[in-house]
Amino acid sequence: MSFDRPPAPPTTPPAPKWKPGNLWWLALALVALFWMRDLWVTSSQVQPIPYSEFVRHLKAGQLESIKIGSRFIEGKLKAPTADGRTRILTTRVAPELARELSQYDVRFEGVVESTLLNELLSWVVPGLLLLTFWTFMSKRMAGQGGLGGLLSVGKSRAKLHSETDVKVSFDDVAGVDEAKAELRESVEFLKNPKAYGRLGAHMPKGVLLVGPPGTGKTLLARAMAGEAGVPFFSITGSEFVEMFVGVGAARVRDLFEQARASAPCIIFIDELDALGRARGVGPLSGGHDEKEQTLNQLLAEMDGFDASTGVVILAATNRPEILDPALLRAGRFDRQVLVDRPDRKGRADVLRVHLKKVTLGADIDPDAVAALTPGFAGADLANLVNEAALLATRRGADAVAMADFTVAVERIVAGLERHQRVLAPHERRAIALHEMGHALVAMTLPGADPVHKISIIPRGVGALGYTLQRPSEDRYLASRSELRNRLAVLLGGRAAEVLVIGEASTGAADDLAKATDIAHDMVTRFGMSAEVGQVVYERQVSRFLDLPDGPGLERGLSDDTARRIDAAVRAFVDEAFARATAVLTERRDLLEQGATRLLVQETLTEADLLPLAEAARKGSVPS
Repeated sequence: MSFDRPPAPPTTPPAPKWKPGNLWWLALALVALFWMRDLWVTSSQVQPIPYSEFVRHLKAGQLESIKIGSRFIEGKLKAPTADGRTRILTTRVAPELARELSQYDVRFEGVVESTLLNELLSWVVPGLLLLTFWTFMSKRMAGQGGLGGLLSVGKSRAKLHSETDVKVSFDDVAGVDEAKAELRESVEFLKNPKAYGRLGAHMPKGVLLVGPPGTGKTLLARAMAGEAGVPFFSITGSEFVEMFVGVGAARVRDLFEQARASAPCIIFIDELDALGRARGVGPLSGGHDEKEQTLNQLLAEMDGFDASTGVVILAATNRPEILDPALLRAGRFDRQVLVDRPDRKGRADVLRVHLKKVTLGADIDPDAVAALTPGFAGADLANLVNEAALLATRRGADAVAMADFTVAVERIVAGLERHQRVLAPHERRAIALHEMGHALVAMTLPGADPVHKISIIPRGVGALGYTLQRPSEDRYLASRSELRNRLAVLLGGRAAEVLVIGEASTGAADDLAKATDIAHDMVTRFGMSAEVGQVVYERQVSRFLDLPDGPGLERGLSDDTARRIDAAVRAFVDEAFARATAVLTERRDLLEQGATRLLVQETLTEADLLPLAEAARKGSVPS
């Protein structure tokens, strides 16, 4: 079994392509043709004589007959002249002018003005304009040069990168070591098929990269092509479907024909969900839908080629839950590779790759920056490095400092500071109490994420202040007590307002929404409510995009069960509010002191909060 390229079949020399520069040669040829025509017409006529000589022949009675035209007068002589001519030709002159000139002994003749320019303007220029317009429209409609481009609408739009064009390797991809290990096996199979096929194994036909946006799925595909050193066909799912019926299926066929001719090679289809959405979903879907025809052709092509030919199909999507099951069965996309958000070590590795491009200060620690960025994908980290470099450039620094990264994280997470938004004094005090309430509850309850910063400077669209918490380590599980503490921290701001001011404000709207979602999940998905029981009332759909829940996700519930679920959710929220109120009541002096200091400084850093945190931990903690 070998992936050597088959000998190329004998081909006829390609026809010369039409180039826009040839229009100038065509114009020159037409000018020469009209000039030669003028010469031929002139040479085929009788040699003209001056009009005064014609008058002399006329007065001498030597003309037998005369033919008068619009520009010329032709006469037939009664007897041939000494040089043998029997006809004479002259250019007409106005009769009045001729009578006046005949009184003088002067030779006069008419002159015919040249009409070559008029003929060029009336024939050649319209033809050139028509030819230019036709060539332009052909290129626009077919996406390529030549007058035959209109017939190539069914050609594949895939971009072909030769083995020397792809400069990316696995060394340029960090934070996804497991995904790289999975793809490296396919690369080795492309390089050495005999070693991998000695026991009868064959390479997977298709590899599907799934994961959240910005995790490096496209970069992994390019790195795989760069490592294997084979041609790389790149196309997005939306480029298959056009307004013409059958074009998508024709492009799929043409893509696989090109891939077989270039084997071994890699086909990469980005955003597969644009093409591979499950068939029959929606009221307008049917068997004759253009997207379904294109998907059917893709399924047929994946079934029709042999994996030993050396064609590997890579695809990427962040919505695997909507793909057609026929795409995911064995024999098509045999292997699904998860490209997830990197963990702390992976984030540090990704940062080291991007930090090579900027000038760094001595205090930069990639591990410390990675600790500030839980949940960031590779694209988010690249944006973070760029934002930090921009901030350092804006303040005129010679290198990027750690403080620039801290500010950049805040800009990405909370939004841009809005110093021009002027708040009333009572509003600023309510915001300061609100944010200090969050911070004190978080400092008091065990297991809560550490508080790094508090600010009452408005940010983004609607944030009037924020409390920045960052976990000390990545977490993948949460216990019941940790979720209860998280609820109490969320409601700490509202509890502070009610405790000191005496009434709540609208500033806790986002906190209430998040707290309600957590409590609802504790009851309906995690089985953490003794009143409702350990029963799942809502199924979770695995997905990587933060989309609102669609219909049909909840089980059919009776009115009594729904009422008990609502009561259990409210009980969790009320309990969290009571715990937050108890914490702040015991530490009311710290709450008001911290809020006063926050009003003065507007921002409190981790160093400023350290004495406050030590004092908050000395009090009792409600269970």
